[in-house]
Amino acid sequence: MKHPHLVGLIADTHDHRPAIQKAVALLNDRGVGLVLHAGDFVAPFTAKDIGKLDSAFVGVFGNNDGECAGLRKAFREIGEIYAGVHTFLYEGKKFVLMHEPSCIEALAHSGDFDVIVYGHTHEADVREGPTLVVNPGEVCGWVSGRCTAAILDLDGMKVEVVDL
Repeated sequence: MKHPHLVGLIADTHDHRPAIQKAVALLNDRGVGLVLHAGDFVAPFTAKDIGKLDSAFVGVFGNNDGECAGLRKAFREIGEIYAGVHTFLYEGKKFVLMHEPSCIEALAHSGDFDVIVYGHTHEADVREGPTLVVNPGEVCGWVSGRCTAAILDLDGMKVEVVDL
């Protein structure tokens, strides 16, 4: 059963298909209504695994996503991948989805957004406050040695970082 108030957060998958498969299984098991990918898919073939999500999907390109046209084509039936910073409304919450953590403090202090999701650093980061700031860490585990995803419960604005 899908839960629209649960949002799956992933970033920095970097072609690690077994870890991506674990993340997809986790997010499907939890019944998230939406999955956000904060960039660095790397290759279009990651769509084979991410396409098995049972939820809506939105992503942004990261600094290692050189084949943007190929990624967009591979993901056309799964969900949209945006360039740069993407802002949107979901379940009454204002989101910012981005890869690199530039301007996060200014965005958080603006009071214009409820949730900021970013990637790039490969380290899980959860900052609670009037604006929730989240980096789900890296799905791939290449840099930190820790493969993680996160689940955001919009009802309580709480984040659970899960080791895959």
